[in-house]
Amino acid sequence: MSELLEKAERLKTASQTLAMLSTEEKNAALEQIAQTIDRERAFILQENEKDMAQGREQGLSPALLDRLQLTNERLDQIIDGVRQVASLPDPVGEIVAEWTRPNGLRIQTVRVPLGVIGMVYEARPNVTVDAASLCLKTGNAVLLRGSTSALHSNKALVAVMKEALRTTAVPDTAIELLEDTSRETAQRMFRLNEYLDVLIPRGGAGLIRSVVENATVPVLETGVGNCHIFIDESAERQMAIDIVLNAKLQRPSVCNAVETVLIHERWPHAGGLLEALHARNVELRGDHRLASSYPFIKQATEDDWHTEYLAPILAVKLVADVDEAIAHIRRYGTKHSEAIITENEANVRRFFQAVDAAVLYHNASTRFTDGEQFGYGAEIGISTQKLHARGPMGLVAITTTKSLVYGTGQIRK
Repeated sequence: MSELLEKAERLKTASQTLAMLSTEEKNAALEQIAQTIDRERAFILQENEKDMAQGREQGLSPALLDRLQLTNERLDQIIDGVRQVASLPDPVGEIVAEWTRPNGLRIQTVRVPLGVIGMVYEARPNVTVDAASLCLKTGNAVLLRGSTSALHSNKALVAVMKEALRTTAVPDTAIELLEDTSRETAQRMFRLNEYLDVLIPRGGAGLIRSVVENATVPVLETGVGNCHIFIDESAERQMAIDIVLNAKLQRPSVCNAVETVLIHERWPHAGGLLEALHARNVELRGDHRLASSYPFIKQATEDDWHTEYLAPILAVKLVADVDEAIAHIRRYGTKHSEAIITENEANVRRFFQAVDAAVLYHNASTRFTDGEQFGYGAEIGISTQKLHARGPMGLVAITTTKSLVYGTGQIRK
C-alpha cells in the first residue's frame, strides 16, 4: 500500500475518534504539543537549518528563505499560537440555531467537524503547527503536504507533535505528513474523495491554481495577496507614511503586505512618503508622472500592477480620486486586503461599498489580515473566495453543521 493511502486510512479512523472527544481532552493535547515543541527546540532548529542550507544552495529568493526559516522567536510565536487555540471557545457542538415546527418537531443546527482535511502548502513550517492545532481543536484529522524545501522542518515538527499526542486522548494518527512530495502523489491526493473531506491550498498562485484545477475533493480556496493602499487627498501625513512603511516592510514576504500604493494626485505629502520608502531601500516602480519626477523610481510595466512581490518592492501610482483608485483595484486586485487612508467619511463608505475584497481597512495597515490579529488564534489560511468562509479562517471556518431533529412520534402526511 502506498504511503498516501496508508496515512489516509489512518486519518479516516482517527477522525472518528476525534469527533467524540471533549473540549478538555483536545485542549490537554494542545498544551502537550506546546510543551513538547518547547522542549525539542534544538532538534527542530537543527532540522530547519538543513532546509535553509539546501535552500541557499538552490538559490531560493530571500523572501522564500524568510518564510522557511525558524528561529527561537518564531518558535515562541508558534507555541503561543497553539496555546491561544487551546484557550479559544470550542465551536464543535455549538447550537447555531434552534426552532420548533407547528407539528412539534424540534430542530437544532449544530457545529460538527469537517472530518479529514488535506492541507497543501509551501515553504512555511509554521503552517504545519498552525494547521494541526486548529484541526485538532475542531475534531478534524489532517493530512499535511508541504514542499520539498521544508521537508526536514516539517518531519521534525510532525514527529514532535506525534510524540506529544501519545500521552493524550487524541490518537497520534490524527496528524500525518505526506513525505512523498512528488507531483504524481499530489495529484492522487487531490482526488482522494474516499478519505479527504476538503482540501485547503496555501501558497502562491501556481500552487492554488493547481489544486483548484485538478482536485475532485472540495477545495476551500485561499488566495494570493496583491494588496493596495489608497492615500486620499485628506490623509494625515504621518499616519499615511507609518501605515505604508508598516504594510510594506514589517514583513515583506507575506500575503498581507502591501504591493501597490495609489496616491491622490492632490495629496501634498507624496514626496515625503516616496523619500521615506527610498531611504529604507524599497525599490519603487511608478507610473510615468512619478518615474519622470523622481530619479529613484523606475518606470512601471503592466506586469508590475499585477505582481505580488513578496519583497521590498512597491508599485506606486497617482490617481485623480477615489473612483480611479477603486477602478485600479477592481482591475488588478486579488480580493485579499485593501486599505484607504482618509479623513473623508463619504470616501470611506464609497470605498467599502465598491471594493470587493475579503478584508477592507480604513486608516490601518493591511498586515492585520491574520488569524491571530483577528482573535482567532492561528489561522488555516486566508480565503478570498465567497462560499463557506472568507478572510482569515479560524476554528469556525473548518467546521460544518448538521441538523438534529427531535420528535414525539410524528409521521409525514
